[in-house]
Amino acid sequence: VQLVESGGGLVQVGDSLRLACVASGHEFSSCAIGWFRQTPGKQREFVAATDYSGDVTDFADSVKGRFTISRDNAKKVVYLQINNLGTEDTAFYLCAAREGEHLPTFHMGYSWWGQGTQVTVSA
Repeated sequence: VQLVESGGGLVQVGDSLRLACVASGHEFSSCAIGWFRQTPGKQREFVAATDYSGDVTDFADSVKGRFTISRDNAKKVVYLQINNLGTEDTAFYLCAAREGEHLPTFHMGYSWWGQGTQVTVSA
């Protein structure tokens, strides 16, 4: 699976963003997709995940209520909607894929990774 993220940028506190993870090259519709974020010197942090259907989702406690995840298997894309951005959301956001139904919250649970997109939130 090849993954390409987009949608990041420089925004202000309180703004919203929608990140996209577009897939190609494999049976995307059978893959679970996770979003992670990373800041310098820290380990990748789980943000959200969705199963192959989009019916089962999981979120980190720190983003519940502000982040939503959805997917369009026909278009081979997974979206991460981020609302009410805060400076603590500044990070490099990456999507990842794995086959199967499990939704790991640890980065080693995923097999394929995109290159990421930077989100910077200014106060």
